[in-house]
Amino acid sequence: MSNKTIYFLGIGGIGMSALAQYYLHEGAIVHGYDLTPSPITERLSQMGAVIHYEEDCSKIPAQVDMVVVTPAIPKEHAEYQYFLKSGVKMHKRSEVLGHIADALPTIAVAGTHGKTTTTSLVAHLLSPQVPIAGFIGGVAKNFDNNFVYNDPPQYAVVEADEYDRSFLTLHPAAAIITSMDADHLDIYGTRENLIAAFGQFAQQSRYLIAEQRIAPLLTHPDMVTYGFQPEADFYAYNVDVKPNALTFDLRMPDGEWKALRLRANGLYNVLNATAAIAAVRHSTNISEDIIREKLASFLGVKRRFEYVVERPDFIYIDDYAHHPQEIQSVLTAVRELYPDRKLTCIFQPHLYSRTRDLADGFATVLSMADKVILLPIYPARELPIEGITSEWLLGKVTQPDKLLLQKSELIPYLQQHPQELLLTVGAGDIDRLVPQIGEL
Repeated sequence: MSNKTIYFLGIGGIGMSALAQYYLHEGAIVHGYDLTPSPITERLSQMGAVIHYEEDCSKIPAQVDMVVVTPAIPKEHAEYQYFLKSGVKMHKRSEVLGHIADALPTIAVAGTHGKTTTTSLVAHLLSPQVPIAGFIGGVAKNFDNNFVYNDPPQYAVVEADEYDRSFLTLHPAAAIITSMDADHLDIYGTRENLIAAFGQFAQQSRYLIAEQRIAPLLTHPDMVTYGFQPEADFYAYNVDVKPNALTFDLRMPDGEWKALRLRANGLYNVLNATAAIAAVRHSTNISEDIIREKLASFLGVKRRFEYVVERPDFIYIDDYAHHPQEIQSVLTAVRELYPDRKLTCIFQPHLYSRTRDLADGFATVLSMADKVILLPIYPARELPIEGITSEWLLGKVTQPDKLLLQKSELIPYLQQHPQELLLTVGAGDIDRLVPQIGEL
């Protein structure tokens, strides 16, 4: 793609921006549009991308060799219509990622939960000893980026997104499947259809690493399992949980490693680390010493169990969790670490369809907190659904200490009502409130 001009319609998205960085490294000329500036678009501009923030077809270069578009761009967008009428083929992000991954041996990480952290772990364990191009669905703190590039890459490490069946463009050398809980039912309709898509993804992979509990739902001629069950091929046990310090033993088909250390919280991160180790050991000959060292130096992913404030009088943790199972995992981890503190959970639901489809699950897990504060639903790509509101969801929460606040009301409320243990969760724009909450 050297000297080719690539135009990104929605360049600031987490997946789109990783692709843009890849092509910049490969010598392409990158232009793009996004709705608002962000740290990600600022990084791209510093790397040489030309970006604008208004619907303005005059800013589109005269010669464009390839257009990449995100599903977040509405069909009536002026620039989308311009390319539609010009006859230039528009490619989905997943299609382009699949094309890149076909050119390299690929380790792909799929699952309804855990894939961003697991992808980051695989990239961290490999790079730079094994040169990679890494495409991560969040900002990995060790790289301060959602993209990793060692020149020239020998492997691709890819977060495989099940939304819109995007992961079916991939044919990885090794794949991890972390979980298959019901989600994206606006796309799949039923959990059975979702599992069928994961099954197809598994069949497209030459080697499969699956969490022990979901392995019976998958068939593959070359599959290993991992988990907390003794029958798992990669069996994690003797887990010790302390703040930002997990230790565990790992039994594998060819041996046993004692006292592995991971700078993270939550039992689910032991599973993520175990999956990453299984993938790296299958794909490379990286030594035990390097894997141990890399695990101990892993800093995690922004907005994944991220400590914002850690004082004697106030603990504040922020997390991207936006599915009932994810919220339950985070709440459980917080409870284990701070059993004697009153836990307040602030949740911004993400998507009307997800809120409708998983409402009872959300209500059950949110009720685990001592106090629940809901913000209005973040619509993302969706139009409102009649009757589906945060007020409706709050009515299902059984915890009596609960309330609904507008975003503009949250900071004044917290100023008047100091908290001792606070958790914010959600995948919308709640992250923009995090710095203000952290200053309380």
